[in-house]
Parts: sequence; C-alpha cells; structure tokens
Amino acid sequence: MRTKVTIIDRSNPELLEIQCHQISDEVREIVAFVKSRQGQLTATADERQYEVAVTDIFYIEAVDNKVFLYTKNKVYETRQRLYELEEVLREKHFLRVSKSTLLNLMKVSSIKPALNSRFTAVLPSGEQVVITRKYVPELKKALKGETT
Repeated sequence: MRTKVTIIDRSNPELLEIQCHQISDEVREIVAFVKSRQGQLTATADERQYEVAVTDIFYIEAVDNKVFLYTKNKVYETRQRLYELEEVLREKHFLRVSKSTLLNLMKVSSIKPALNSRFTAVLPSGEQVVITRKYVPELKKALKGETT
C-alpha cells in the first residue's frame, strides 16, 4: 500500500482519504486508528457498528482475546488491541491499571485502598475497577499530574 502526504494551506480543512479496492480488515484498522485520534472509537454492539466518543468510555477491558469498551449504559466490542488503545488514549487521561484494563481517570469518582497493596477505583455508576499493585505507582504519578 502506498502512502502520500501533501501539505496544504491552513485555510483548507484537513482531509484523510483512503482509496482501496475493497474495505479490508487493514483498512478498517487504519480508519479506527484515525478516528480514535479524533476522540472516537469504532466499536460494535448488537451486531451494529457505532462511533463511541472517548469521553463516554469509563474503562476498557480485554477478556478472552476480545476488547470491550464500557460506557454508562452499554458495552461495545472493538477490534483494536489493548496495547494499541493504551498508546492512542494515553493523552486522553486513560491509564493502564491492570494487565487487562485501561481506566479513564476522568470518570473516577473515588479511589480507595484494597487488600494486597491494590486500590479500587469507584465509577459514577457504582461499578468498581481494581488497580493492581504493579500499576499503583503510575496511578499516583498521573494523579499528581506527572508525565511518564
């Protein structure tokens, strides 16, 4: 696949165009990546495709080689891998809090200590997300506003 980047005048709106013979998984991944950088992720629920605003996501979890986006009222599945989402969403206040979970720090109501040097993040819905001890130092840095 060839790529071409053209610098345009600031008075023109930016445009990303993909020309392809068919919409393959590779093309879908590229589109999903670009959209995630703009503040939305492509995901599916009930056999339909949706654009989910990053600000609506409470947390993201990988379960059995599938990745799920949890919002206030719905759970979506995305094709993107957790490590890809971690990289893309780092600037949007998402933090890895366990081997299988990314947490939107902007959706945390409170954080309380738990057993074995772990913490629990309480979300506005009352749902709780465990922060494993390996990720507690990164959480403390993020809460202090320090960058990694």
